[in-house]
Amino acid sequence: MSAASVISVLDDDPYVREAINNLLRSRGYMVHTFASAEEFLSSSDSKRTSCIVADMHMPSKTGIDLLTQMRAQGSATPFILITGFPDETLHIRALEAGAICCLRKPFVPADLMKCLQWALAAADDVTE
Repeated sequence: MSAASVISVLDDDPYVREAINNLLRSRGYMVHTFASAEEFLSSSDSKRTSCIVADMHMPSKTGIDLLTQMRAQGSATPFILITGFPDETLHIRALEAGAICCLRKPFVPADLMKCLQWALAAADDVTE
């Protein structure tokens, strides 16, 4: 993990945002939380994030919508998508859109940390 790793957490559920925030901060990451994709996109933090952890089912713009939009704009920022509504078709769509991992809520913290390690390693490979 790079000391400069900034993780952006997007979820419309404040309890989920806080739980992920607490987990990642306890592991030494800098974390920014957002209640929506629009809030994230309008933030200056959107340009400085090392990885995005986003809910697949947010009002207005879903995590997959955000991932697709950012890829279309040339962003290679790694994505981890999470959902409380497991759907194999959606899971496949997320991976095809470029997500590193898709986790079902509630997930085991170790699974998120493993996905985050993969995501940051993939980001390091892109920048080298």
